[in-house]
Formats: sequence, C-alpha cells, structure tokens
Amino acid sequence: MAKGPQKNTRNKALHTKLLNRKKAKVQDEKRERAAQLKAIVTKMNQQKKSNELDTP
Repeated sequence: MAKGPQKNTRNKALHTKLLNRKKAKVQDEKRERAAQLKAIVTKMNQQKKSNELDTP
C-alpha cells in the first residue's frame, strides 16, 4: 500500500459534478443567446424585405 494520506475522492467527484453542471449551464446559455440573435436577425431581414417591397 502506498504511503501518505488517503486521497479524498469524494470531494473530487462532487467538484467534478459541480463543474460539469456549470459547463452545461454556460453551454445552454450560449445556445439560447444564439437562438435569440438568430430570431432578431430573421425579424430584421423580414422587415427590410417588406420595406423594400413597399417603396417603389
């Protein structure tokens, strides 16, 4: 058996779980923001097209 203090794997596991949650949350926020920006761009493009059609 190795000499030295026993490793605390329980805290490492909890820390890893916490970091994975944090990473997942950040990824979800990025996807949500990208979807919102895409919707805004689509809406602006539609308005632009409708304005072009209205003006002769």
